Amino acid sequence: MDESIARIVTELEDLRHLENPANTQPISDSTLSDLQTLLDAAADENDPENPMDRFSDELASKSLSLTSLVRPISAAMDSGPAHFTLAASKLYLSLLLSPNSPVCTLFTPMAFFSLLQSIRRSLKHRRAEPGEPGSGSGGAKKRKARGKGKGLRNSEDCESEEREFDVRVLFSVLEKLELVMDFVHLERFPDSLKSLVQTVAEIPGMGFDVCGNSGSFNKLTGLCSRVLLKVFELEHGDHANIAAEVFKSLTPMILQHKSQVRIFALSFVGNQMMNVARNLQGVKKAMVNFLWYLVHKAPDKSEPRALAVESIMEIVRVMEVEEQVGFVEYVVKMTQGKARLRLLAVDLILVLVTSLRDVMGLNSESEVRDSLGWKCLEALIQRCSDAMAGIRARGLSNLSQLVGFLSGDDRSRTVLKEVMGFGDEMDERQEGWMNEILRARCMDEKAAVRKAALLLVTKLMAILGSGFDRALIKTMGMACSDPLVSIRKAAISALSVAFRTFLDNSVAIEWLHSVPALISDNEFSIQEECENLFVELVLERVSTVGSEINTGSVLPEGELGLLKEICNGEVAPWVKKICTNLGKKNRLKHKYATALQSIIRTSESLWLNQSMPIEKWTAPPGSWFLLSELSAYLAKAVEWEFLRHHWQLFDKHGVGGEIQSPLPQGCAHEEGGRLESNSVAWAGDRVFLLQTISNVSIELPSEVGAELAHDLLRRIQNFNMHSTEVNAHVKAFRTLCKRKVPDPEAADALVKKCVHEIASKASNILGNYISKESETTRKGGFFTPPISGSKMGKRAITMSKSLSKVVTAVYTIGSLVIICPSADMRGIIDLLYTVITSGNSDPKVNKVSSSTISLKHTAPSLYIQAWLTLGKICLTDEKTAKKYIPLFVQELEKSDCAALRNNLVVVMADFCIRHTSLVDSYIPRITKCLRDPCELVRRQTFILLSRLLQRDYVKWRGVLFLRFLLSLVDESEKIKQLANFLFSNILKAKAPLLGYNSFVEAIFVLNDCRAHKGHAGGHGSRAESRLFSIRGNDETSRSRRMHIYVSLLKQMAPEHLLQTFVKLCTEILAAASDGMLNLDDITGQSVLQDAFQIIACKEIRIPSNRGLSSDAGDIDEEGADNGGAAAKGRAITQALKKGLIQNTIPIFIELKRLLESKNSPLIGSLMECLRIILKDYRNEIEDILVADKQLQKELIYDMQKYEKAKTKSTAAETVATHQRTVSFHSPGISKIASVRQAHNKSIGRLQGDVRLASAMGDVAAEAVARSVLKDMNKGRQTPPLSALSVPKLKTCEGGQTSRSGVPLNVLESVRRRQNFDFVEEN
Repeated sequence: MDESIARIVTELEDLRHLENPANTQPISDSTLSDLQTLLDAAADENDPENPMDRFSDELASKSLSLTSLVRPISAAMDSGPAHFTLAASKLYLSLLLSPNSPVCTLFTPMAFFSLLQSIRRSLKHRRAEPGEPGSGSGGAKKRKARGKGKGLRNSEDCESEEREFDVRVLFSVLEKLELVMDFVHLERFPDSLKSLVQTVAEIPGMGFDVCGNSGSFNKLTGLCSRVLLKVFELEHGDHANIAAEVFKSLTPMILQHKSQVRIFALSFVGNQMMNVARNLQGVKKAMVNFLWYLVHKAPDKSEPRALAVESIMEIVRVMEVEEQVGFVEYVVKMTQGKARLRLLAVDLILVLVTSLRDVMGLNSESEVRDSLGWKCLEALIQRCSDAMAGIRARGLSNLSQLVGFLSGDDRSRTVLKEVMGFGDEMDERQEGWMNEILRARCMDEKAAVRKAALLLVTKLMAILGSGFDRALIKTMGMACSDPLVSIRKAAISALSVAFRTFLDNSVAIEWLHSVPALISDNEFSIQEECENLFVELVLERVSTVGSEINTGSVLPEGELGLLKEICNGEVAPWVKKICTNLGKKNRLKHKYATALQSIIRTSESLWLNQSMPIEKWTAPPGSWFLLSELSAYLAKAVEWEFLRHHWQLFDKHGVGGEIQSPLPQGCAHEEGGRLESNSVAWAGDRVFLLQTISNVSIELPSEVGAELAHDLLRRIQNFNMHSTEVNAHVKAFRTLCKRKVPDPEAADALVKKCVHEIASKASNILGNYISKESETTRKGGFFTPPISGSKMGKRAITMSKSLSKVVTAVYTIGSLVIICPSADMRGIIDLLYTVITSGNSDPKVNKVSSSTISLKHTAPSLYIQAWLTLGKICLTDEKTAKKYIPLFVQELEKSDCAALRNNLVVVMADFCIRHTSLVDSYIPRITKCLRDPCELVRRQTFILLSRLLQRDYVKWRGVLFLRFLLSLVDESEKIKQLANFLFSNILKAKAPLLGYNSFVEAIFVLNDCRAHKGHAGGHGSRAESRLFSIRGNDETSRSRRMHIYVSLLKQMAPEHLLQTFVKLCTEILAAASDGMLNLDDITGQSVLQDAFQIIACKEIRIPSNRGLSSDAGDIDEEGADNGGAAAKGRAITQALKKGLIQNTIPIFIELKRLLESKNSPLIGSLMECLRIILKDYRNEIEDILVADKQLQKELIYDMQKYEKAKTKSTAAETVATHQRTVSFHSPGISKIASVRQAHNKSIGRLQGDVRLASAMGDVAAEAVARSVLKDMNKGRQTPPLSALSVPKLKTCEGGQTSRSGVPLNVLESVRRRQNFDFVEEN
């Protein structure tokens, strides 16, 4: 020991002689070991001799002291490898803990900083080593780039550190540091205390990789916890400040990803710090502030924000009730703050309501409306209408989770109904306000919001079950057509829940019109969902009713209404496809067909039990239709006796050809004109019955099938059926023939023979009718009103039956052509040609027929049917089609009959599929039907052409796209909805660049502008151009055109919006300034004004960085990295700014000068456009408008004036609204107090907008002043000017006066009084 002391003293003497104040030499490694051995021996209580006494005496003999060790030890802690610096730190702490140590002289802030720095350095070196967990490749690359020699040396140093570093030394240092805290009062050294807290708080995070197992890490965190708790002793300073520093240092670990480090930090705060807070008021206050600090430090990304919310709740749970209440109130106030705070508050409300005990106040004596839960729910509902889409979506999603959480208890469910306005007690809000919110959110422009709203509606309907209006159900039905798959699925789910929950017939109708149509969806999972729901909600319900009813029971109205709506013309096609898909998958059960037969039997029995005539009975609407679709796959489930009974019933009592009477109402005989209301229903049921018989014909006995086929042939040849029955009879007859003849060729021959026989009879009937009409015309016969009513009435009946038979015969020919295309129809074609050209004065058209009759006027039904039958023949024969298609196009353009035009459009669409090349040149003429005066023709044309375009039978070229645009502003709401769906969904996926490429051309076409040298023609004749334009500068025409432009802009990508902006400037604005666009022409002015409006509209404006910064709350809820999108947005913004400076602004300046020289009224539109596009670049206006300083000043002035006027109008409207409510106050409250109270409330709500609040203050003060003056005058109005005594002013012309006696110069001075409002504006 003496030798060690001697070596130590010798080195200290050497260091004293070499001492350089600027650079102290560290103590050597050997001396460090000797000193540590000496101090360890001194700390041994069993050793009677204290070696420190000898060491102190030796130092004194050399004029040294223990303080001489501080600087060399500090230097050792600042330099050297990790194990050396830690050894020096341990030595320094041991020196402070040695017996009789002069702690006050040995402890210095610099030495303590060196100690803490050595701990940090040892852990940092360890984490940065290559190959260790948590080390990245970046450090290795940097070391590799430094040079071979240095890199090798560093690598050797690291290996040495790895070999010599021992975590137990770190544990020893922390243990000694804890002991030193009892001897050192850090209150005098606040910086040292702060550094200590920061270092110890960071040790678990830095040392996680150092500890090889959980036991070592637990020991490390335990030591850190004890050190941090030591700082709360009285001798270390103010507890509140120390706690704030501890919490601040622990925040990064609490907010980081899930790990043991985060668990330690939360456990330390929730357990140890909470125990300290119970005894120390300052720490308790700091913990409350810590929650607010965590709120403001919470990240913006979705997953880190969720971890922050979880961490905050871990702390809130262990706090006392009073602190919990305060934090909840703070969170409610956060919902009115900035965007990121509102978003965090929405997440916090969810966990607060679900985690805290009795937050709804159900077990307390106070009013439920005063509870924290009620306030949280109200705040959350308000955020569902937030300005930021991300907050709206999150609010709706969290509200749906709360609805599910609160639905488990009856009392909570009651409170939930009340707070949402669905309960019995209504608050001051208007009735149905929640329905309006849900409806608006289901139609939100953001997809995430729509999806969240639909999920919330689903939850509410399943739990609350009432209070939803029809409009909301309609909105969910519209959401089933959303372009996004996830939203369509959510809408299907919500609407199906409503269908299960509500017994209202309107819900069933909306479901049937929305969900089954999705069987044609491109997404296979949606198709499967449609099939499953149809089985559950339709087929199973019908099956349940059919199995439960008997002959004496009454059929339920709900299921009858469901069946009735199934056969609706808009629903039936989708039901057919669903049944086909289910049948192919063998998912149809026999009980479905059995149930439908039971329903029909029961309906008939109930009718007969009431002693009603059977001929007036009709089966429940839709039952025969559904049975006919199911029977194709459930043939064995349909009983032949059931079918035979109803076939005989329909055949005996059915009404045939009376429905097609071509005579005007009133000309027919009384008996013949009396149409039974159930005749149409019977005809439809016969059609479905025949289809069912065709489907089950393979199961019929041979004799029965032959008898039925013969009966069908007889009925067809009679030509006395309703047209809707003809097709069913023909198809059923063909099916029976093919199934009963084993040989396919023999079956075809039999069918062809029968077709020829039927066609021959039909041809004779048509020829005889034409001959009779020609003969009547030659004799000069014409139809006059009868003198003798009975005699002329019989003639009218005879003519009606004859014409009806001819029409049915012609229709039957068309049906026969479809089932047997190879049949010879040459003779019939000539007769049909005679009919369609009858009465035509054109000799080129009528050269074949010598007939002068006009069947178009005398027999319009025959005329229409002849065109349709000829169209069916042309479908099967290309040569005939090539000959007659020009006639179809000519009739389509000239016909004045809407029904014929509608049918011809259908025929031409079929021609496009069968004979594409023959019809392609006529497409522009067919598109003229998009502007037909009849809505049905327009809608039919739009639907058919859209389908052809989707299937590529027709191409989007020429004027076709431009003519489709007008459907977006059609008078019919149905056509507008179809057009919106076409442009926003189908075209967006199939041809996304179509609107972008044709945008500028659309402006000229819609304005019918030929005043541009580059757009002077090429759009057809002048009449066609006017037909497909919206000419005019009136407000209605401009708004219709603007709606089309906005619809196209909404489908464009940001880069295409930028290019469209450039195109508008170069092809329209620049053309106007260069003289290529004639501004003297009214259409040229309309084009320029449209261009100004488009450039100024919000749909074409790409938000700049300023705009994006305000959208901080609209955060990606999926947690995806938006770095690429943000970079792309910045690039587009920079390109936009560059384009504004280099290209756009010079064009505007030149155009402004041109318009000023012409004194054009478009100057106002130009200035408004410039003001809007430069609003985001207010600070850069001087750089952008460097070429025109006057324009720069005018724009700045216009912007200020516009904003002030807008603020003033908003303030005036708000104050006026509050003033209207003043009249409802009790008489005891003065109006002035009411106005002030309303103003104070408004100011409280509008604290964020200083200008608006100031303007409201001015308006409110004005109102108060007027009220005071009115009270002072006691209701008297201000007297007129003539009643006032005014000074007599004389002029050089003499004192002239007006008729009222008031001097003219006084009135003139009043007229010339200046308005000083501009002072306020400046």
